[in-house]
Amino acid sequence: MGGAVSAGEDNDDLIDNLKEAYYIRSDLVERAFRAIDRADYYLDEYRDNAYKDLAWRHGNIHLSAPCIYSEVMEALDLHPGLSFLNLGSGTGYLSTMVGLILGPFGVNHGIELHADVIEYAYQKLDSFIKTSDSFDKFEFCEPSFVVGNCLEIPPESRQYDRVYCGAGVQKEHEDYMKNLLKVGGILVMPLEEKLTKITRTGLNSWETKKIISVSFAPLVLPKHSTNSKPKTVPLPKFEVRSLQELARICIRHTLRVTTDGGDSHSRGRGLHKYGPRFKRRRVHRRHCNALVLATRQVVASSGIGPEETVEEEDEEEEQEEEEEKETGELLRPQPAVNVLRERILGLPLPEPLKMYLLYYREK
Repeated sequence: MGGAVSAGEDNDDLIDNLKEAYYIRSDLVERAFRAIDRADYYLDEYRDNAYKDLAWRHGNIHLSAPCIYSEVMEALDLHPGLSFLNLGSGTGYLSTMVGLILGPFGVNHGIELHADVIEYAYQKLDSFIKTSDSFDKFEFCEPSFVVGNCLEIPPESRQYDRVYCGAGVQKEHEDYMKNLLKVGGILVMPLEEKLTKITRTGLNSWETKKIISVSFAPLVLPKHSTNSKPKTVPLPKFEVRSLQELARICIRHTLRVTTDGGDSHSRGRGLHKYGPRFKRRRVHRRHCNALVLATRQVVASSGIGPEETVEEEDEEEEQEEEEEKETGELLRPQPAVNVLRERILGLPLPEPLKMYLLYYREK
């Protein structure tokens, strides 16, 4: 399933294409997608296919197409502090993106049928926390995964604000899935070949919306022997944070807000792997030209007309191309400094405490 948008040269290019096709529609979802490089969840020998809008499978490891994940993230209507359950959590790619939105006081649980995929997901999660520059740009809700069949969750288990199922749900299991939701919660799942959004409006009332046609492998049914009790799979525990963990969250939050100047909108920018890209400047230029054609007015907020901007940008690009010809190398802006890390390292604290505040990240 996939192929709805053109392949990208890199993760940012793929996200641009998803935005242009209106699969990604909100700033929160865009920031999460830009923060997690899809290629990091591929095996090394398959990374070249990461930015195509196609599903990928290798053994038990599976990733849905980017357009599907985009629709799922938008339909879940995520915001900080919610509880989330991912049924068929796979590589942890979706759960990690969700964790960037839920923040440190959310709940982020997953259940996965295959133990080797759980191991793979934790490897990718550890790599994200230890090495990704994006980790310090967000307040993160770290996911927890358990091995098991999602159709064997005990009926007395706690309910969630948001639930996603990554396998095709048979009609006879629809009510089972609905009962995992709190009142007011949202369930997104493939049901009868349609990606479906179900909102629980009351104890016994629901609203259903079909999103797009999809093709998912069906849920694997539990195997029960006639002489044994039905197996149950306990979900991850809802753990209370220690005072030490809360202090770390509070300190990092304070330093991050100070770094960002308290402007939440500014945090939505600057997430590109290599800083501002020439390509995105050209996209902006085309947008300005469209406005000129529609209104015959100058609309640039800086007071510079779009035609002037085009000329200046063309001059800059020509100069950059000349420099590239002279050096024989593609010039890229230098990666941005991790200001949060620098602030933590500058605190008058013992080195072990600084490393704890940094989550023992090496860079």
